[in-house]
Amino acid sequence: MANTLPPRVRPLASSNRILGVDLARGLAVVGMFAAHILIIEDFDWSEPGTWADIVNGRSSILFAMLAGISIAILSGGTRPKDGVPLLRARMRIVVRALLLFVLGGLLTGLGTPVYVILEYYAVLFVLALPFLRWRPRQLFLLAAVLTLVLPVLQLVLSRLYEPLGFEDAAIVELLVTGNYPAMIWIVFVLVGLGLGRLDLANATIRLRMLASGAVLAVVGYCLGALAAAGDPDAADAARDSLETASGDIDWSRAFDLTPLATLEAHSGSPFEIVGSLGFAIAVLAICLLVAQRARSILFPLIATGSMPLTAYSVQLLALFAIGASSYWVQDSDNGFLFLTLTLVIMAGCSLWALTIGTGPLEQVLKQVSQRAASIADHRTGAPPAGPVLDPDSALDPDPGLDTDPALETDPPRRTVL
Repeated sequence: MANTLPPRVRPLASSNRILGVDLARGLAVVGMFAAHILIIEDFDWSEPGTWADIVNGRSSILFAMLAGISIAILSGGTRPKDGVPLLRARMRIVVRALLLFVLGGLLTGLGTPVYVILEYYAVLFVLALPFLRWRPRQLFLLAAVLTLVLPVLQLVLSRLYEPLGFEDAAIVELLVTGNYPAMIWIVFVLVGLGLGRLDLANATIRLRMLASGAVLAVVGYCLGALAAAGDPDAADAARDSLETASGDIDWSRAFDLTPLATLEAHSGSPFEIVGSLGFAIAVLAICLLVAQRARSILFPLIATGSMPLTAYSVQLLALFAIGASSYWVQDSDNGFLFLTLTLVIMAGCSLWALTIGTGPLEQVLKQVSQRAASIADHRTGAPPAGPVLDPDSALDPDPGLDTDPALETDPPRRTVL
């Protein structure tokens, strides 16, 4: 049936696309919409009305992990690129990072009550560059070590920067003190990079991902709950400024690790990292298992996931146009606004995918980064690249490509999901 469709309709209808990754991205985008708009009480198993709190923190972590998968596919998938093709891939990643940083700054300038993630993403793309040749096992091991080390380092640095007056410096905020500090979130990208080096079309690998994700989620959340149960107020108290009345640093509290005994979203604790990362892996595995079988029913989510940068940006523009005072009102959970805006954006993404294909912002990133790579080839005297098979990227998906696109110098090799 797919072969009888017009060329622009084929990409998302084709079985060659990583529909599971698109579906996971779509869920992450919708989850971020919910985190941006809904007014949700803290999660409580006994109160179903609070269950929507599951989107806080986890949606953006899923998105970051998928960015790692996209970087992996862009740099060769299961067969990492080397030599000139690797240089081309790095050039394209750097250019995309620059464009994302600029766009993130523009969206932040709108002044919406949303923590824009794109500038942090740009930094994460660059930080991932040294690891493009690493094997999955090496990446997972590094991520495990960093999960134990970086939360402690980030906590100590953030508490020292505050009394010194450096916490608002741009580079410090991006790396250490911001809402998505790169020194913590690089863990999610590294895990995604490792997953992207696996054969995601393999059913056994998908089931192992599901089992591993479930185990990590249970371990992280259970240990975090136990750690936080000792003194629920201690973590909040320990977050107080280290600055004394004289303006000096209270060194006796500088290395107090009590704030890490929490599962709070965006806390950067080891428990949140392990639990939420396990959740993200399990969600991706489920999406990979069900997307192909239910692609007709799930098409709006898949289409939204095929152009996440466009969907994310449109949502922020819509919130800017509406105005915070119009929807952050007393006695409202903003449910109607969330549902309306989400359905409209999903419908728009579906229509665009069926009639045009690649999302508009995704197309800009793709064309500019490819152009930059070709200019670099010309200046360095490198042989021109063959047809570029651009992979599904967290912020630059290219409809019609599969989980393991061929290297630019290799013959095409497609895997049907």
